[in-house]
Amino acid sequence: MIIAIDGPAAAGKGTLARRIAKEFDFAYLDTGALYRAVGLSLLKQGIAPTDEAAAEAASAALDMALMDDPALRAEATGSAASQVAAMPKVRANLLDFQKNFALNPPDGAPGAVLDGRDIGTVVCPDADLKLFVTASAEVRAERRLKEMQERGIAADFDAILADVKARDERDMGRKDAPLKPAEDAHLLDTSNLDIDAVFLRAAAFVKERL
Repeated sequence: MIIAIDGPAAAGKGTLARRIAKEFDFAYLDTGALYRAVGLSLLKQGIAPTDEAAAEAASAALDMALMDDPALRAEATGSAASQVAAMPKVRANLLDFQKNFALNPPDGAPGAVLDGRDIGTVVCPDADLKLFVTASAEVRAERRLKEMQERGIAADFDAILADVKARDERDMGRKDAPLKPAEDAHLLDTSNLDIDAVFLRAAAFVKERL
C-alpha cells in the first residue's frame, strides 16, 4: 500500500506521515529531507543554492550521511532546499530514489508513506491514498516560530512568515512538479486542528483502503 501526503512547509504533514507509518507498520520517507540534503551539501561547500550545475551534481551523488546532520532542519537549509527543488535535473535525479522506495519499501514493510510536495501528482500518481495537508501561512509561521524557540534558536515571526510565503510561491510557481493537491486527494486543513484530530481523520481514510 502506498500513501502519498503532500502539502506546504510546516502544515504538519511530516508529523502526520510518521504517525501513520508507525500505526500501520509502513516504511516512511520524508522526501523533503532529500532536497534538504542537496541544499545542505551546497551550503557546506560554500556554494549558492542557485548554482544549478552544483545542485545537479550533489543530487546525483547524494550524501545520505547528511540526512542525520542536525543542520538539516535549519531554516537556511529549508530555504536552500526550496531553491534546488525548483531545478528539473535535481528533481529527476531524486525521483527514481523516491519511486523505488514506494514500490519496494525497506525491511519488508507492507506499505510506504511518503510526504513531500509532489508525491500524489508526480512521484506516486497511482498511490492507494492521497492526502493534501495544509494550513494558513500565519498558522504555519507560528508553528515554525514555536519549534525554533523550543530548540533555543532566536527567531522573528515576521521573518519566518515572509520565508513561508516565499517558499509557497516558489513551490507552487515552479514549472516542474508544482505544489498542488492531486485531483483525488483528501484535503486536510490543520489550521484549527491539533495533530490527534488530524491523525484520526487520516487513519480512518487508511482503514477504508485497507
